[in-house]
Amino acid sequence: MKFQIILKPIIALLILVPASATSPVNNGSRVSEAQQNPDHILFTDKFDVEPGAEAISDPVTITGLTLATDIRIKGGEYSINGGLFTDSDNTVSNNDEIRVKLQAPPEYDSVVSSVLNIDGQTHYFNVRTVSHPDSGWAKLPDIIAMIKQPSFPDRDFNITDFGAVGDGITDCSSAFASAIRACCDSGGGRVIVPAGEYYTGPVHLLSNVNLYISKDAKILFSTDPSAYLPVVYSRFEGTECYNYSPCIYAFQQKNIAVTGPGTLDAAGSFDNWWDWIRSARHDIDSLREMAEKGIPVEERVFGEGHYLRPGMIQTYRCMNVLIDSLTILNSPMWHIHPVLCTNVTVSNTTVIGHGPNNDGCNPESCTNVWIKNCFFDTGDDCIALKSGRNADGRRINIPVSKVVIQECVMRDGHGGVVIGSEVTGGANNIFAENCIMDSPNLDRALRVKTNSIRGGLIENIFLRNIEVGQVANAVIRVNFLYGEGDIASFEPVVRNVEVRNMSCRQADYGLQFIGYERSPLQDIRLINCRFDNILTPFDIQHYKNLCFDRVSINRTEYNKIWIK
Repeated sequence: MKFQIILKPIIALLILVPASATSPVNNGSRVSEAQQNPDHILFTDKFDVEPGAEAISDPVTITGLTLATDIRIKGGEYSINGGLFTDSDNTVSNNDEIRVKLQAPPEYDSVVSSVLNIDGQTHYFNVRTVSHPDSGWAKLPDIIAMIKQPSFPDRDFNITDFGAVGDGITDCSSAFASAIRACCDSGGGRVIVPAGEYYTGPVHLLSNVNLYISKDAKILFSTDPSAYLPVVYSRFEGTECYNYSPCIYAFQQKNIAVTGPGTLDAAGSFDNWWDWIRSARHDIDSLREMAEKGIPVEERVFGEGHYLRPGMIQTYRCMNVLIDSLTILNSPMWHIHPVLCTNVTVSNTTVIGHGPNNDGCNPESCTNVWIKNCFFDTGDDCIALKSGRNADGRRINIPVSKVVIQECVMRDGHGGVVIGSEVTGGANNIFAENCIMDSPNLDRALRVKTNSIRGGLIENIFLRNIEVGQVANAVIRVNFLYGEGDIASFEPVVRNVEVRNMSCRQADYGLQFIGYERSPLQDIRLINCRFDNILTPFDIQHYKNLCFDRVSINRTEYNKIWIK
């Protein structure tokens, strides 16, 4: 009789428990009468192995079978007695003992399952591995430790000493520029904006300058587009160009900050900036066509006579950036947009703006980003992680990486934590924890959006302790058909996504996964999650390795793993 291990889609029981601190194996009971009752599980799922370790199960007595000796599942290697049996012909005689040997995958949590086919009758076989100490959440402290914040000399420059008047009418543009230049030239310090309302055009930061907006101080930015000329090096929706200056802008600077309990107000509305969405289509298409044709950035000049809206704060190719304790209102477009920066901290900040594309905070192709204790109430995504679009994203090819999101509150918006859609350069090592997302006008909690024009490798995404009250669309949505859909060959990849301890009170969908058959979503794990009042629990297309552990949807418990 032949005994084969067959790999095919199955549903197998899953119960995850912590591994022993002293041994890589925690063996449970075994079912020895599997032949007599073919519905029995041959090995129970109490076989835990630390990734990277090798372990051998307790023996099980089986009679009269010939066994396959070596297969590979999820990068781990199974064999029976290492491929050797008591009998030289690999046939198990009566009362011979079978052991299972596993070399566990080293990368991350996994559950591996197979089906044992015994003379045409099916038995289940499970082995679990537990968290590797050097992957997932164990990386978080090291990432935070790498994020260096700027420091400044104890030296102050008050903008009123340079001619600024806080009456909300007088143009203070030259006063801001002079104070920032004097601060930088002296070796750095704080440029103080005292109480009052200060009307200005764009403010350009220089190295070692902390622009400090005091309590009861407000910077009122001009709504006259000509004030934002000449054009500056920028990125518009993932494509580099020269465009109107953002309200606050820094290019290739080091140790910069915008801090203090004051307010930035760009006065965006459909009477000025926001109505450009009706006129911008030709410019957007022209910019993207230039990028596809490889036209140099220096020739992609927009600005006067064009309608590409600038953002509120953009730091470009900067190092050690801090945005702290501000209230930011009504940007022309995206509110906080660091690009190609290293070490970015956005903390204790409130962002409110309900215009079109009024995203809250969009780190793009940045490394080491820490967003903590912030409030977002926006007209688009609250936090969107990006890395360039299409040909321009492939030209630069730098992912957004090592991003930590903690203790934030998301109200209105298209998504709470979003990856994409301009994510051609990829995204990896993204962590979000201890956040609240709740509004009938918040569409999704976790959202990934891309397509086969944009592509992107998106991996190692970790969320935990997320309280989702009500969202309008889906708790978790991954969509490979966003925008243009599937019309090119740059296939996106999403893999190794883990969501722990997430609750939701109400949504239309629990999980909405739209992958490709040729590029399925891979290794998605939900652990200890509860979603209630969900109209459609699952809308899932094309996945591989979807793991549920203690997941409740509409009070139905799911403790299974699908391998497809």
